[in-house]
Amino acid sequence: MSTAPSRRPHLLAAGAATVTVVLWASAFVSIRSAGEAYSPGALALGRLLSGALALGVICLLRREGLPPRPAWRGIAISGLLWFGFYMVVLNWGEQEVDAGTAALVVNVGPILIALLGARLLGDTLPPRLLAGMAVSFAGAVTVGLSMSGEGGSSLFGVVLCLLAAVAYAGGVVAQKPALGHASALQVTTFGCLVGAVLCLPFAGQLVRDAADAPASATLNMVYLGVFPTALAFTTWAYALARTTAGRMGATTYAVPALVVLMSWLALGEVPGLLTLAGGALCLAGVAVSRSRKGTAAAPPPGRVTEPRTKDTGRV
Repeated sequence: MSTAPSRRPHLLAAGAATVTVVLWASAFVSIRSAGEAYSPGALALGRLLSGALALGVICLLRREGLPPRPAWRGIAISGLLWFGFYMVVLNWGEQEVDAGTAALVVNVGPILIALLGARLLGDTLPPRLLAGMAVSFAGAVTVGLSMSGEGGSSLFGVVLCLLAAVAYAGGVVAQKPALGHASALQVTTFGCLVGAVLCLPFAGQLVRDAADAPASATLNMVYLGVFPTALAFTTWAYALARTTAGRMGATTYAVPALVVLMSWLALGEVPGLLTLAGGALCLAGVAVSRSRKGTAAAPPPGRVTEPRTKDTGRV
């Protein structure tokens, strides 16, 4: 009779999405530090190995087995595109362009996620989602332009960031069906392992860079693996299993606003009024895209947003 039990899954998913967004925003600050001592491929491999180790320990403690066979296609594709290719290309791109340009180009990703989700997964594109994405993208453009340096961008860097956005979108859409067969922890763990295997050719660079890198850079690399990767990708998968790919993609528009705030607090980089206005637009757009009508909305007939019954509520 009470609405509390029916609201609990939505609250848990919203909480998981919030954890993801905050940790992904913190990753930009850590990448800036670690990227000064580690090459793009070495940083991606070190991050993935740290994440895979943390996830592997949790899987052993929780006695998680191998994912079911139907989940492997989505896990493999998301591992190759998102955990592997995306991380290397984004690290590389951020060495070629300034942070504002990188953030602007990568924020094409949520739009691609919504379009691919509608095409391949049958997701709907409600007016609130489209309106929220439009507002958030305008905010991302504002933040990107306000943070862009003069002459700091190259066409090659922009192409790399665009490839990262495409890989990000493809990885999310591939991951969604896998979550119907395996738990969020399984999908994240084995996707991370696939990405780590893809990055193994950078093992030599990782060893050489680690020998010369300061302790702070190495600690930032480990942080990237344990928190923005192992934890944040798991909470992302948990939330994605309980909503549409497009809605989850729109949630990541909060990242630029949080990056501005974290850079202000951690690095002393005082944002300008235009940057603050863009960040506010990003957050407003996320609020619109995730808002619901006044009446409680039931899941569309025939659509299952929960993973396997025995995994419900698990991270």
